[in-house]
Amino acid sequence: MNESQFWDDVDDYFTTHLAPEDDVLRAALRDSEAAGLPSIAVTAPQGKFLQLLAQIQGARTILELGTLGGYSTIWLARALPADGRLVSLEYDPKNAEVARRNLARAGLDKVVEIRVGAALDSLPLLADENPPPFDLVFIDADKANNPHYVEWALELTGAGSLIVVDNVVRGGRVADPDNPAPDVQGTRTALELIGRHPRLSGTAIQTVGSKGYDGFALARVLP
Repeated sequence: MNESQFWDDVDDYFTTHLAPEDDVLRAALRDSEAAGLPSIAVTAPQGKFLQLLAQIQGARTILELGTLGGYSTIWLARALPADGRLVSLEYDPKNAEVARRNLARAGLDKVVEIRVGAALDSLPLLADENPPPFDLVFIDADKANNPHYVEWALELTGAGSLIVVDNVVRGGRVADPDNPAPDVQGTRTALELIGRHPRLSGTAIQTVGSKGYDGFALARVLP
């Protein structure tokens, strides 16, 4: 058995006993695949991890950058109270339409608002609305713009808020300062911003699983 098969088997075991998917979550993945969306959604254990973070945080408001088919959105939105709010930003109108159907099936269409367009266009408009600080921000969009997303997350959060940046390992390429790829350079800049910013305390964790070799960064906003 090769290494990746071990990772898949362990993820399956974790999913079965710790993060079982219901019909709604399975349908979200099935319909996303049928619509031709890329198979890059978080795994069930990762979705449960995000949900637990939101619950531990006592989150009432969540901002997500990168909706895709709404799979991670469902996990996060289920952590919110009945009067909670989740705003998810998605670049691709096709992805957004699939996600809206998935969220409606989950009974979360009144909790989640999907805004379509480039996130760097949507974020200033969101800021202009002067919303209450978001309790948790999940960044899972184009990696080249990660530094800008972290800066906007700081703008839209308050002391004690959490910021999660997904896919920060880039297959190990993130450790190479000479790698010119925009996703690597954007991720490196975001991580270094988290490391030096006086209002952030953060770390990054490497992971393996059915999505391969990856990882995430977690930062807490300081007073």
